[in-house]
Amino acid sequence: MDRHREMFSTGARLILATLLASCTSPSGASAEPDPSDDGAAAEAAAALERDASAAAFAITEEGPVRGVATAATRVFRGIPYAAAPVGSLRWQPPQRPARRRGVLDATQFASHCPQIGGPMGIASATENCLFLNVWAPSGDGRVELARLPVMVWIHGGGLVDGESDDYDATRLVAKGVIVVTINYRLGELGSLAHPALTAESPDHASGNYGLMDQAEALRWVRRNIALFGGDPSNVTIFGESAGGLSVHSQLASPLSRGLFHRAIVESGAYQLAQPTLADAEAQGVAFASAAGCTDQTAACLRNLTVAQILAVQPGGVAGASPTIDHRFLTQSIGAAFASGAFNRVPILEGSNHEDFRLLVAINELATGAPLTADGYAAAISTTLGVPAAAAPLFEAQYPLASFASPSLALSALGTDAVFACSARFVAQSASKFVPTFVYEFQDPNPPETFLPPVSFPYAAAHASELQFLFDARQAIPARPLDAGELELADAMTSYWATFARTGQPTALTTPPWTAFDTSTDNVQALVPPSPAAETTFAVDHNCAFWDALRQ
Repeated sequence: MDRHREMFSTGARLILATLLASCTSPSGASAEPDPSDDGAAAEAAAALERDASAAAFAITEEGPVRGVATAATRVFRGIPYAAAPVGSLRWQPPQRPARRRGVLDATQFASHCPQIGGPMGIASATENCLFLNVWAPSGDGRVELARLPVMVWIHGGGLVDGESDDYDATRLVAKGVIVVTINYRLGELGSLAHPALTAESPDHASGNYGLMDQAEALRWVRRNIALFGGDPSNVTIFGESAGGLSVHSQLASPLSRGLFHRAIVESGAYQLAQPTLADAEAQGVAFASAAGCTDQTAACLRNLTVAQILAVQPGGVAGASPTIDHRFLTQSIGAAFASGAFNRVPILEGSNHEDFRLLVAINELATGAPLTADGYAAAISTTLGVPAAAAPLFEAQYPLASFASPSLALSALGTDAVFACSARFVAQSASKFVPTFVYEFQDPNPPETFLPPVSFPYAAAHASELQFLFDARQAIPARPLDAGELELADAMTSYWATFARTGQPTALTTPPWTAFDTSTDNVQALVPPSPAAETTFAVDHNCAFWDALRQ
């Protein structure tokens, strides 16, 4: 062990000296010599030597970082991957971060992006939020030689809520991967399209700033992850809900080509069609007026306070949306998959058996009462965005007499239409071009960690699978996973990590999981204690009906 420590300390000094001697500026131009560089190098090398036994140091292009080491992990928190998007950089594509003097203290999480806060995220008003965290296995002093698969987690929250620090990745790291969790701009700060912003853009585009942040984080990973022990040529992006929508967006974006090599989507197929730039700009004009920028200028928009923006930005369950800006997204996500014009990497796609119950519960908690039979038709119209006159067509497919309550009827309709059959459509389309693996999370009674009890059981509701992959933040106290669920959690983390390593999920210790085949409609049912293959997904979720409407 002493020899390993000596190797780490000596190697770190050499790497640091080389880095600081040849470091380039964010633009890529050579930096001017700085007399203080020798002092910074000496300070960093001394710090590395003092704590080399912990092996919680790494080098980045911007400077060295010091994290926290335990027996199982090295964790580096709050590393900036882009410049603060403030002032003139608000509503601009992300910029490379500046070089630093000395060692960055990466032992604490940094601020996360502005949001009102609620069950899915913690309130924040700090625009300087483009930070990421790296979770790596404990090293033996030669971490730069490890070349482990890298998994980059994109959190959910409707593109309006959430933060990277809610997800402790220790269990995934134990499977031999490195996990990076990222913040990205949310709400109007992350998605505003507006004519004034489009006019000043050299690409004649606006919106999608949060998605561009995600891509910039992937560029940071490509440049820096090797010296954390990761393999920059084996990067998997994965995310849940809006994080899954984000993964779909990165798959569809020509600007993200080559930034990742596999993709995992958890309940993220709920929005396969995106607004045009013109439609998004019209929404942006309405937002600007509501915020007091009646002159509709970029200067006025950039002078708004975060509080003013959060006070008038659209909220609710639907969240924000990507935009077909003809730059980051040149077509809708659904069209990209259907045509094969997406970044062709292996895909693992899935949903939860009762995804929509979480959204019905949110409405029940907001109104203080369960959905009634009299309100069922109107709820269908709102859920699907169809005229009230069309509701009887859907009531006939999901009659109240077939369910224990109107809430469960609407939950079944919403799960099938919004999540399940949309995920199957992606699988059917993508599997023509790339290896595709499909799952359904089916724990009948997992702990509910986001919302208090309502009039119906949550079952495998939206986001309930997260606790099987991470030690995730709980908005409300919940029971721990039971013995069977812990077995399922072990299988799921093995599946996810093996997919990241090889492009297929089956490990030596897990039940086999075969690639999706449109002729068999095979889906891996993630049910405790042991997953198994099923072929009844399309029937269970009435996909023939929804597919006919999609055509």
